[in-house]
Amino acid sequence: MHIGIIIGRIGDVDGVALETEKWIKILHELGHEVFILSGRFTKTIIDKDHETIISNMSFFSPNCEWEQNRAFFFPPDDPDELLMHLHSESDGLAIRMFKWVMQNKLDIIISENASALPAHLSLGMAIKKLVEATGIRTICHDHDFSWERGDRYKTPFPAVEQIIKETFPLQNEHASHAVINTYGKNFLKNNYNIDSVSVPNVMDFNENFGKKDKYNKNLLTDIGLQDGDIPLFQITRIVRRKGIETAIRLVEMLDDKRVKLVITGSAADDERKGYFKELVDLIDEKKLNDKVVFAYRRILNHRGTKPGDGKIYSLSDAYAHATACTYFSTYEGFGNAFVEACLAKKPIFVNDYKPVYWPDIGSKGFKAVMLEDSQLTDAKVNEMNKILHDPKLQKEIGEFNHHLGRLLFSYDVLKEKLEILLSKK
Repeated sequence: MHIGIIIGRIGDVDGVALETEKWIKILHELGHEVFILSGRFTKTIIDKDHETIISNMSFFSPNCEWEQNRAFFFPPDDPDELLMHLHSESDGLAIRMFKWVMQNKLDIIISENASALPAHLSLGMAIKKLVEATGIRTICHDHDFSWERGDRYKTPFPAVEQIIKETFPLQNEHASHAVINTYGKNFLKNNYNIDSVSVPNVMDFNENFGKKDKYNKNLLTDIGLQDGDIPLFQITRIVRRKGIETAIRLVEMLDDKRVKLVITGSAADDERKGYFKELVDLIDEKKLNDKVVFAYRRILNHRGTKPGDGKIYSLSDAYAHATACTYFSTYEGFGNAFVEACLAKKPIFVNDYKPVYWPDIGSKGFKAVMLEDSQLTDAKVNEMNKILHDPKLQKEIGEFNHHLGRLLFSYDVLKEKLEILLSKK
């Protein structure tokens, strides 16, 4: 089949973009031809003949920013201008999408979170108009929804509320839904009477991931660590829901000068850098400047070089040198970093982020130190301390979690799920 993927941005390290690349890989293995329509490509995913850019589809476009400000952040007294813009802009996008569908003779489209989260209103509206006008088979890959984001998508305008209610999620007889957690599956069924397929986030468990080699042998010294240090890695972006302050407090409570927290991600997605500044202030307050390292200049998604920074290491390189990983998130749609730690055979310390972690991951039998509501109790800190200082225990945990992860979150699981979704009429 010819399958088209619609996504706001691709090639980045956010969960939606990363999972989309995995879907593309498996769809190719199943013999399908894939075309991508996106507002932003930060790298080539397939080739120029299979990639189309419409800049207004990007979350970073002036149009999207204007819509979000008027609808949620800085609403005007009267919504008429916003509503006129949304309908006009979505009409234009729908027409361009229709041309893309026809040019590439698409049999089915996949909406990558664009029909779930109202982070780009006119984009979701355009997909809805496209499906209603053409009846094209559609799979909505729903990573997260507005009701999972607190007050982020609260608006004072009933008309905008109605648009969100009717559009996110997409409710159409030609659309089927794939969700990434049990909570989303139950919510869609109970509140919209939508049946969905649960598709977990996955990793390639045949990949040579998280291994030390000649390229990454100097990673720790390149980011400022010394021989004998015990590197505890936080391999996530710097955004508030990642709970990085808990990892900083853990380093303080461990009271071992050799334990160093390495935070790999950047604050590019941290609005106005407020959370990043809070972390820096906390580090200063606790006098932990020699125990916490921000490594975002040297660790990115892929290897390479960067002027002024020299050798760039990948996430796999980071995992290779981690003694253990922290993942004290307060909310996640699924939990890519958890599965990555299993893939790399590294122990992981996790918060019971609700409502996803325990039903979809924690209850499956993984060996992990789990906090309740981000509380660093003496018992939990002692348990983590023991793991950090016991290489034999680290290896045992890593091997066990890798085996279980292969059974539950591998590409083979994704292939089975996609075959089910594509067979639906």
